Formats: sequence, C-alpha cells, structure tokens
Amino acid sequence: MTEEQKRRRRFHDELDTLQERLLEMADIVEGLIRRATQAVIDRDASAAAEAIATDDRVDELEVEIDERVIELLALQQPMASDLRQIVTTNKISNDLERMGDHAVNISKAARRLSEAPPLPEIREFSEMASIAEGMVSDSLAAYVSRNPGTARMVCATDDDVDDLRSSMYRILVTHMLEDQKRLSGALELLLISQNVERIADLATNIAEDVVFLVEGRTIKHGAEQD
Repeated sequence: MTEEQKRRRRFHDELDTLQERLLEMADIVEGLIRRATQAVIDRDASAAAEAIATDDRVDELEVEIDERVIELLALQQPMASDLRQIVTTNKISNDLERMGDHAVNISKAARRLSEAPPLPEIREFSEMASIAEGMVSDSLAAYVSRNPGTARMVCATDDDVDDLRSSMYRILVTHMLEDQKRLSGALELLLISQNVERIADLATNIAEDVVFLVEGRTIKHGAEQD
C-alpha cells in the first residue's frame, strides 16, 4: 500500500469515527427530548431530572466532534463531497447540542410545572411534541440515508408546529385570565412550547443541511422558491 493509500485509509477511518460520534449524539438527544416532553405530560419531576442529567454526555460529544472536525480540516484538507460531509456533520452536531439544551429547559420547566396547580388537558401540546419529535427523527434518518426527499418533508412540517404553538398561546392566555391559580402552570407551558418550537426549527436546519450535503444546493430562507 502506498503512502497516499495509507493516508486516504486513515482519512476515511477518521470520517467513520466522526459519523459514529454524531450518531451516538443523535441517539442521546432523541431520547432526551422524548423524556423531557413525557415528563411534562405526566407531571413527572423524577423523569425530568433524569433527562437533565443526560445532557452532559451531549456536551462532551459536541466538543469531541468539534475537535475532530478541526483536525480533519487542518490536516487532510478535504475537497468536494468530503468537505461538505465534514462541514455538515459539524453543523448538525451544533444543532443537536442546542436541541439538548432546549430539552433541558423543558425538563426544568416540567419540574416546576409538577408543583403548580394542574391545568385542564391541552391536547395541542401532546400533538406539538409528537410532531417535533418526529421531525427530529426524520431529519436524522434523512441524514443517515442521504435522502433529500425526506428532508424536504421535514421542512414542510415546521408550519404545523408553529400553528400549534400559536393555538396553545391563545388557550393558555385564556386560562390565565379565567383563573389566577392557573397562572404559574400556564406560564411554564408557554415556556415549554417555545422550546419545543425551537427544537422543530433545529430539526428543519438539519433537514436543510441534508439537502445541501446531497445536492450541493441551499434551501434555507426560502431559497428553493426563488
């Protein structure tokens, strides 16, 4: 094997390791989001605490991925599709870390919510959380399978989450006006819904990055409709 072949083998081994770390991170974040939103629905403070404790590993993986990306860019000077893959991996890692932070925010609010007077069931939250979780799962599946069609479907779904959050806002404001005892719980749910919406936005970011990775074209900010 020539030196060039050895160098290429090392490069691809390092790329494989980078992808393994990203997929580990993705799996943890998906689980964190599910536990956080379920803690809200169940008013389960202990489940919320477990979700919060998981975030440390997400942060560790983001740091490791950043370091590996810098090393690959500096030492290997990748071109074309390899460069796109490395850059996309780094961007997805950053988005996953931010998702983890939003899930922690949800978990902390869930703990406070568990101590507040209960609100009437708000079905919009369960639907909103389910759609956002699906967007995260689908965007990551699109990345793994390099499927821009699935990625575009994720982008199209984001409006549904925005609509549900607007609906929740109106419902929660009504509850606050009708009964001041519901004020603290309603405010926590407003905060939670904002964080769920941001998770959906970040899933959309990942989906847009998948299209860039596969097709080399940018669809952010409505660029595809221009």
